[in-house]
Amino acid sequence: MSIHFSQEMGIFSLETQHSSYRIKIGSYGYLLHLYYGAKVALEDDLSLLAYPLERSFSGNPNESGSDITFTIDTLPQEYSMFGSGDYRSPCLISVNPDGTREADLRYVSHTIEAGAVAPEGLPHVYDNGGEAETLKIHLEDSVTHLRVTLVYTVFENQDSITRYAVIENGTSGQVQLEKALSACLDFTHGDYDIITFWGRHCFERAVERTSVRHGKIIVDSLRGASSHQQNPFMILCNHDATETTGDCWGMSLLYSGNFIAECEYDQIWQTRLTMGIHPHAFRWILEKGESFTTPQVAMVYSESGLGELSRRYHRLYRHNLCRGEYKTSRRPVLINNWEATYFNFNDDKLVQIAEDASKLGIELLVMDDGWFGKREDDTTGLGDWVVNTKKIRGGLDSLCRRVNALGMKLGIWFEPEMISEDSDLYRAHPEWCLRGPGRAGVRSRHQFVLDMSRQDVRDYLFDAISSVLKQANLEYVKWDMNRHITNIYSGALPADRQGEVYHRYILGVYDLMERLTSAFPHVLFEGCSGGGGRFDAGMLYYTPQIWCSDDTDAIERLSIQYGTSFGYPVSSVGSHVSAVPNHQTGHITPLETRGIVAMSGTFGYELDINKMAPEEKDMVRLQVEEYKRLYPLIADGDYYRLSNPFENTNYTAWQFASPDQSRALLNVVQVKMEVCPVPFVIRLRGLDAKARYRVQASLMNHPTRFDYHGETYSGAALMNAGLLIPVLQGDYSAVQYLLEKI
Repeated sequence: MSIHFSQEMGIFSLETQHSSYRIKIGSYGYLLHLYYGAKVALEDDLSLLAYPLERSFSGNPNESGSDITFTIDTLPQEYSMFGSGDYRSPCLISVNPDGTREADLRYVSHTIEAGAVAPEGLPHVYDNGGEAETLKIHLEDSVTHLRVTLVYTVFENQDSITRYAVIENGTSGQVQLEKALSACLDFTHGDYDIITFWGRHCFERAVERTSVRHGKIIVDSLRGASSHQQNPFMILCNHDATETTGDCWGMSLLYSGNFIAECEYDQIWQTRLTMGIHPHAFRWILEKGESFTTPQVAMVYSESGLGELSRRYHRLYRHNLCRGEYKTSRRPVLINNWEATYFNFNDDKLVQIAEDASKLGIELLVMDDGWFGKREDDTTGLGDWVVNTKKIRGGLDSLCRRVNALGMKLGIWFEPEMISEDSDLYRAHPEWCLRGPGRAGVRSRHQFVLDMSRQDVRDYLFDAISSVLKQANLEYVKWDMNRHITNIYSGALPADRQGEVYHRYILGVYDLMERLTSAFPHVLFEGCSGGGGRFDAGMLYYTPQIWCSDDTDAIERLSIQYGTSFGYPVSSVGSHVSAVPNHQTGHITPLETRGIVAMSGTFGYELDINKMAPEEKDMVRLQVEEYKRLYPLIADGDYYRLSNPFENTNYTAWQFASPDQSRALLNVVQVKMEVCPVPFVIRLRGLDAKARYRVQASLMNHPTRFDYHGETYSGAALMNAGLLIPVLQGDYSAVQYLLEKI
C-alpha cells in the first residue's frame, strides 16, 4: 500500500519509492499540510511541523475561544480558501447564494481506493494496472454546504503524486467560482530558489532561476493557451541544488489553457506554491447539485537534484500520460514539405520529395499547410477542410497510393481551431467566431478563432476532418494553432456565463481531440502551436509528440531543447533537420551537427531533399540509420544535462544512458570556435562504475585530428575523470560517441 491513515494521529501518509507526503486533520477539522520530501518512517509523527503560535493580525476560528494560537493564516494548508482567516494566496474563491465570499472547509470523511481516479473530461496521468492508489478527502463548509473533494493519486514506483479538486455546490442556490486552483503546497521553513520557464515564439522554455523573495513570484498565461511566453511547470529547490544534488520539488499542470502558478513567501518565511486555472476572466456558475473539476497537477520530488527530478517526470509522462499505438513503438522518421515548398506545391512535387526521401530510409511524408480549400497564402481557406484538387490533382487517395508505393507513409496538416475571413465556412457561419457583439474582432495571422466551446463547431470539425482522414490511408496528423485568443465571447452562452468561455474552449479542444484519436487509433497525432506555444503535459495526453519550436536552427535549438527537458521527455520533442543557410537565422551549420541536435527528439527533416548534394544524401541516409538503431536509447533512456547553454557559451553537452547501464550516447556541440582552443573534458553520468565501456565515435562526427575508435574505460573513470573531447574546427561543429558495456 502507498496510502496510509493513522486514526490515532489523524495523519494521512502518501508514500512513493523515494518520498513521503503528510497531511493532518488539524484542530477544528482544518486540513493541514505537514511534509513533502525525502522518505520518512510511517510511525513518525510530524505534527510539530504545523506548530500553532499566536500571531498578531491573524484571525482565529470562532470555536477556538480563548486559544489564540491557532490560525490558518500561518499554519500550512492543504487547500487554501478565501474568507476564513488565511490572507495568503487562496486556491478557492466562491460567491455564495447570499453574496458572501467565504469558504470555511473542514474535514468530513475520506476514502482510499485502488487505481487512479481520472478528472472527468480532462487529461490525466493514468494507471496501467495495479500501479496506483487514490485518496479522496472530503471537505465541507457547514454553513453553506459547499463541498470540496481533494483527489490524490500515488504512483509509487514513478515517484509521483497527482492531485486535483472537485468543487460541488451543496448550497440552496447558485454558487459562482471566481478562483478554483488545483493544488497548494506549503513549506513552513527553508530557503529556496524557484525555477520557471519563459520565452517567446521561436524561443521557448528558457530557464530562469531566482531566489524566493518576500511577496509573490507569478508565472501565467492569459492567451487562451499555455503559451510560448510561460510554461505551466515550475520547480522549487534548495539554493545549492544542482543537476546531481539537492532537494527539488516539481509541479506540472496538465492543462493547455490560461493558467497561473504562484510562489509566495510570507512574513514568517514560509513558502506557498499554488497552481491551476487563471482566475482572470474566469467566473464559473454552479447551480445546485452541480460540480466543477480542476485540472490535474503532477508533483514530483527529488532528493538527488534537478536531473533526477526530470528523469522521474520523463518516466511518468512516457508511461502514464502519453497514449496510443505510438506510446512505446518507434515513431516514423518524417520529412515535412514546408520549408521545401511553402504553399507552392502539387502532387507531383510531393511525390518527387517522397521518391528521394524513401531512398534514404525516411518513412513518412508530411503534407503541410496549403493542401485544402483556396489556400495559397496565410489569408485564406482555414475552415474549408476540402482537398484542393488543383494541387492534389488525382485526389488524396491517389497521392497516398503513390507515396505508399514508395514504401512511405503519408501525413497531413490541420489547423482546426482557426478560421479565415476568406473562407466558405466564415461566409456560412460568421457567428462561429469568438467575437463580441457588434465588434469586428482582432485578427492575428489574418485569422480568427473558432468557438470551440460550441458543440456544433466541434461536430462540424469532427465530420470535416474525419472525411479527409477516411479518403486515404493517412497515418499522421499535425495539429496546429497559429494564434492566441483575443476576443473572448461566445454567442452560444448567456451574458452571465461569459466567464466560462476560456475554460469551455479548452475543454472543447480536448473533447474534439479525444473523439478523433479514438476514431482513428492508427493515426499518429502531433501537436503544434506555432511550434512550442502549447507544449504542455495536457496536450501530451492526446498527442504523444509536439513540435518543440518553430525555430529550426540547430544552434538555437540547443537552449530550447535544454529547457524543455526539465519537465518533458525527449520522446515528446518534435525536432527536425532544416536547410542551410537557415531560413530564419541565416546560420550555416554542418549537416552532422543538425542531425545530432535533431536526434534528441522525434527525428525528421524539413527541407527539399531533391536539392541536396550526393554526399549530403549519404549523410542523411547514415543519420536515419543511426537514429533507428539508437531509438530505444534516445526515446526510453535516462536523460542527462551535462552543460547549461545559458551559462556555457562554448559548448553544449547532453547524454542518454540505458536504464540497465549497458549503453550511453554522448552528444557535444561546439558553439563557438576560439583562436587558441582549450580541449574540454566531459564527465558522464548514469554508468556502472565497476564496468568497462568501449567508446566509439559516431560515423556522423565532424572530422577531427583525434577521435575514439574502440578505446575502453571504466565507468568510474568516465564519470569521475571524464572523457576528453577533441578540439573541433569551426563554429557549430559537433561530435557524438556511443559507449557500450563490455
